[in-house]
Amino acid sequence: MLFASLQKKEEIMGKFEGIIKSEIVRLAKREVRKITVPLGRDLRSLKNRVSQIRKTLLSLERLAAEQQRELGKGRVALEASPEEVKGSRFSPRLIRALRKRLRVTQKEMAALAGVTVGAIYQWEKGIFEPRGKKKAVLVALRKLGRRDVKKLLEGKKTEKAERKVSRRTRTKGKKVRRRRTTGRRARRK
Repeated sequence: MLFASLQKKEEIMGKFEGIIKSEIVRLAKREVRKITVPLGRDLRSLKNRVSQIRKTLLSLERLAAEQQRELGKGRVALEASPEEVKGSRFSPRLIRALRKRLRVTQKEMAALAGVTVGAIYQWEKGIFEPRGKKKAVLVALRKLGRRDVKKLLEGKKTEKAERKVSRRTRTKGKKVRRRRTTGRRARRK
């Protein structure tokens, strides 16, 4: 009987011990959940933000690489937004000051703007004002520094030299017939 009562007490104690352990585990899980659920939300939002930043960085790196290639070729985009062009004012004094700041001659400024030297002269004297695309080019030139302008000029010079070489190679080997304006035929008439 004593043995049976001891066995019953151990059985009850075992059940009691199991109940306490399961309750401790349940409470511990609840506490851990209270802490981890908000952390999980924060982690997901941070992962999304990092993903967005990576995408932005990748697009900016592509853009920078493209601009670097253009700079390496000597091609800097001379573009300005329509709002900037519309809001810009160019007096003869400002055009001349821009040219002096960039340390370029009228001939070089004409090559950059895609106009003649006479047009630059007339802009600086106030006879005419730059309009349209030429005004946009001047607005874009305002944003550039001397080094960028020098690279642009070098790029334009190399393009011009390449065009001359390509013309020579096209006409090389072909005999070009020229009309005589003086000579036998001219004398007959």
